[in-house]
Amino acid sequence: MTHIIADISVSLDGFVTGPDPAPDNGLGTGGEALHTWAFSDDPDDRRILREATARSGAVVLGRRLFDVVDGPGGWDDRTGYGAGEVGKPAFFVVTSTPPESVRLTDLDWTFVTTGLPDAVTAARAHAEEASSRSGTDLDAVLMGGGTLLGSALDAGLVDVLQLHLAPVVLGSGTPLFTGGTPRTLVQRAVTATSTATHLTYDVR
Repeated sequence: MTHIIADISVSLDGFVTGPDPAPDNGLGTGGEALHTWAFSDDPDDRRILREATARSGAVVLGRRLFDVVDGPGGWDDRTGYGAGEVGKPAFFVVTSTPPESVRLTDLDWTFVTTGLPDAVTAARAHAEEASSRSGTDLDAVLMGGGTLLGSALDAGLVDVLQLHLAPVVLGSGTPLFTGGTPRTLVQRAVTATSTATHLTYDVR
């Protein structure tokens, strides 16, 4: 069965970027510390990254995050989605206007101009089709940014919330939670490493 999984790294004080994020400073000041776990040699960190990318049949992201990852200082062979792990999923970008060009032409980009619910629906359908072809259960993963994940949670579009809680206090930045619709979470898994506490919740 295909699930919609919101998966993001967050600081202890609830930020998914540091202060002053920008296209050439995507994670903001100090925000790189949020993703230390993704480059760790800890076997649990590696397993969690491997399992997360292996289950990704499709990935949804917002336009601001797309501009960061597709920008000159964005993804490359070392820092792309699941780099060094498994195959490349299809990406669905929520945007009002598609970009004129794309740097990362080796990735499968779909630009959805009709809103987040339509992007999630399209990503789910793609993941289900990929599951049928591969014989493996694949999911649609919402990777960010924080505003997109918060909106998806408020709209009841998320089945599973996976947080990678980094041992850092950023003080300010882009908050993951800004109020909105109350949701009941059921804790499903906790894995602590030296670089993060990985938390998985079912969303009710």
